[in-house]
Amino acid sequence: MSIGEYFDFVLTRTEDMYNIVQYEGHGSFWLVFFIGIVFGGIIQYTRVDKFEKIAGFAMGKDTIIPKMLFLAIGITSIALYFEIKMGYASYHVKPMILSGLIIGGIIFGIGMAIMGKCPGTGPISIAEGRVDVAVGAVGGIFAGWLFTKYYDSIFKPLMGDSYGKETLVTISGDSTTLWVLAYGIALIVIAIIIPKMELFDEGDLERLEKEERPDIIAQREHEEFEIVK
Repeated sequence: MSIGEYFDFVLTRTEDMYNIVQYEGHGSFWLVFFIGIVFGGIIQYTRVDKFEKIAGFAMGKDTIIPKMLFLAIGITSIALYFEIKMGYASYHVKPMILSGLIIGGIIFGIGMAIMGKCPGTGPISIAEGRVDVAVGAVGGIFAGWLFTKYYDSIFKPLMGDSYGKETLVTISGDSTTLWVLAYGIALIVIAIIIPKMELFDEGDLERLEKEERPDIIAQREHEEFEIVK
């Protein structure tokens, strides 16, 4: 597959995604566009697109990302389940390919730790003018082309067998609602009990009132405080 064919493939898949949104009754393109703007605004306001948040999570020094993820997945798991039961959404379940998930997860995690970004926060950082993230995005596009070009010969054998499209809903029988509620609530509880740890840069500190700034508090109490440069 040439570079040109790859970009044609990407554009076709992107168009298919828009068609799914528009023709399956889940809302117009503009509704999804508006939701995306709100999502980006929340990410930027909470500053979880900052390098120190994701890289700090990988180093065990910042727990804002895991707290947010557990809380978001817990709430969304319950909300999506009931949305689907009421006919406002539908499942698009992917098969569980265990070897591919393990290998891909390791590569994905390494990339997140190095870049300090994920596919959701990366475009937001690019919009803020982060050149390093833009370079990383170009690398990601090139990696996608390599994966597509050599999928049959290299990557498909590495991915291993498919274990089907089983979900909690399909295996829990008549007690599905109970299991979904238990799963969602468990994740929300985990988000609450994870100890809060944060790394700060100058931008984070400037948003706080003087009496709330941890660097000033640490200086007053003769404690060490790390500021990310």
